[in-house]
Amino acid sequence: MTIEHSQRWKPLLLSMLLLFGVAPLQSREPAQPFDVVITNGHIIDGTGSPWYSGDIGIRDGKIAFIGNLSEASRHRTIDARGMVVAPGFIDMLGQSEVTILVDPRLPSKIYQGITTEITGEGESIAPLNDAILHADQEQFEHYRIHPDWRTFREYFSLPEKQRMGINLASYVGATRVRRMVLGDNDVQPTPAQLEQMKELVRQAMRDGAVGVSTSLEYAPAPYAKTEELIALAAEASKFGGIYATHMRNEGTGILAAIDEAVRIGREAHIPVEIWHFKVGGKPSWGHMPQAIAKVNAARAEGLDVSADTYAYTAWFNDFSAFIPAWAHDGGNTKLIERLKDPATRERIRKDMLTPSDQWDNEWQEIPGPEAVLVGVVHNPQLLQLQGKTLAEIAKLWNKDPMDALFDLLIEDHALTSVAVFGMSEPDVSLALQQPWISVDNDSSGTSPDGILGQEHPHPRAYGTFPRILRKYVREEHKLILEDAIRKFSALPAQRMRLVDRGVLKAGMCADIVIFDPATIHDAATFDKPNQLSQGMEYVLVNGVLVIDQAKMTGALPGRVLRGPGYVP
Repeated sequence: MTIEHSQRWKPLLLSMLLLFGVAPLQSREPAQPFDVVITNGHIIDGTGSPWYSGDIGIRDGKIAFIGNLSEASRHRTIDARGMVVAPGFIDMLGQSEVTILVDPRLPSKIYQGITTEITGEGESIAPLNDAILHADQEQFEHYRIHPDWRTFREYFSLPEKQRMGINLASYVGATRVRRMVLGDNDVQPTPAQLEQMKELVRQAMRDGAVGVSTSLEYAPAPYAKTEELIALAAEASKFGGIYATHMRNEGTGILAAIDEAVRIGREAHIPVEIWHFKVGGKPSWGHMPQAIAKVNAARAEGLDVSADTYAYTAWFNDFSAFIPAWAHDGGNTKLIERLKDPATRERIRKDMLTPSDQWDNEWQEIPGPEAVLVGVVHNPQLLQLQGKTLAEIAKLWNKDPMDALFDLLIEDHALTSVAVFGMSEPDVSLALQQPWISVDNDSSGTSPDGILGQEHPHPRAYGTFPRILRKYVREEHKLILEDAIRKFSALPAQRMRLVDRGVLKAGMCADIVIFDPATIHDAATFDKPNQLSQGMEYVLVNGVLVIDQAKMTGALPGRVLRGPGYVP
């Protein structure tokens, strides 16, 4: 090969090396010292490839070099001997938009290895108006938050100014958009009102939202018809966004719900992410293969559909979700009035006792009241009920379990959250093993201390990712380690279009976790959930250590990650 030909091929060779994450050989050590060099670890890069050896050099928040750095100067060396070095974990549904303002370190997240969270489940933090602020005031007061934002642009400036321990991105919720224009009422938008809603989506996308989302189990979301959701999703699609959904039904009506999600993706020309993929309720146990087949059929058709899971057999949601959607018309105040009215209360009871595919009837999905565990209450006088089952509360109050449910909602202003044991382990593990399934925490970041430590959350809030590594990788061999890491990093990064995260290679942001795969484990249980996971020795967010030798540093290097439609 002539000198001319070799010069012509050098740029192509360099491009190929970088594409595959291989740093080109350097004839001399880099001139600038590295901020951190990680040595002696097993590098699992996130792609699903087997581990390899090498040093990782970090400079200015990015991975600057992977290779032999034994002679390179650096400010800090981390010896990862006997440990795995992997990309930071991406939580596909995190719920921390409020609690990140309470404790921006988010210890429950970083001790799991979570370095990026995606949030905004249908009822997003913005946009906000006075009517919604008034209706939701009690929830903000619970966390001693005083909302002074109205748009996503204004909200995003708050954690950026305050600083935060992890990266944060958010969808704009179709529920929030609906409430902005139509309130909490069971009504349909006029063409002019629908245009207002579409403009709110466009504005949110310009402000940095990553897409539009729905949470179709919780009123007023069920009042929205599919055509309304297609119209909103189509607006997000124009900005490169994604449609994410807590589907209309996760029980006996799940196949129709998947069909609706697929239809929205097809007609709005938008990728679809199905949140916390499950078949809920005892009547549906064993139906996971049919749900998976539905998604595989859509993918075979060429539709970009994927999903995520938290891999526990209990979900965690609003206790008021047990009540049929019609009874929520007008919001929580109207719901409580209906629960207090004997005739309407009896109608609600009858609906809950009647099996139906027309709404997600959780009363029909549970084995009994012992399967419902009260997690978070807002009325301080009810704090002693946190951690008790509905069966225990009914006995304590000497009431029928359904009456206890109704009366607890009345006393707690319909704000109670509960864990519901309604899934089968074979269904959960089968979902986790699908190649298009990533992982979500589906819980807000929390802490064993302060206001947040007074709550009784689902243990997934503290344990999701380490539990998968312990249970499904180390103990049950349902996943290999490299594939679990892919589900935690490259797969969600690919779905969320996070082109600079999710894989360990030169040029990427230095979100990195270091842990011993033989010892990492979850500590949180349903009885004692406020326990940090153990085994994360080091966690770096944008090149800064937030966990150093298994101890929280208090550093707040996280960033707001804005969607592709963002206009500065």
